[in-house]
Amino acid sequence: MRVTFSANGKPVEADDVWEGESLLYVLRERVGLPGSKNACEQGECGSCTVYLDGVPVCSCLVAAGQVQGREVRTVEGLGGPDGELGPVQRAFVDAGAVQCGFCTPGLLVQTDALLARDPQPSDTDIREALSGNLCRCTGYEKIMDAVRLASARICAGSGGGAEK
Repeated sequence: MRVTFSANGKPVEADDVWEGESLLYVLRERVGLPGSKNACEQGECGSCTVYLDGVPVCSCLVAAGQVQGREVRTVEGLGGPDGELGPVQRAFVDAGAVQCGFCTPGLLVQTDALLARDPQPSDTDIREALSGNLCRCTGYEKIMDAVRLASARICAGSGGGAEK
């Protein structure tokens, strides 16, 4: 089947998609957006998190046919139009929160979603928002630092949530 949807604001088509194919597979292998990572394929680790119609979802659990006519936003869509890093991405780099990078795409999407809802989250709010994202490299402190830094920068620069 053919699946047509919007990815990061651009129309895309994926041909020869079979019924059981995941959105994650379509994004990585058919559309050329490899940012979301394939780690557990069970929705447990959060590495494949993307926005689907503005809501963060594990793309490994979404059947490709479910995105027909819908809007998908991946980690690649968090930056600026000229490839510059977005505020959340920049904060993760600056805080040293990127290690092996496998969990990073999902953490970035979830952080972006959190800061869009609550630009000044408490540590408890941050932990709750990121609780579905597993990182095997860190003790999460640099990730917490990155979210705090992104929050501070967003609030200082725009007074609002994460940029869309």
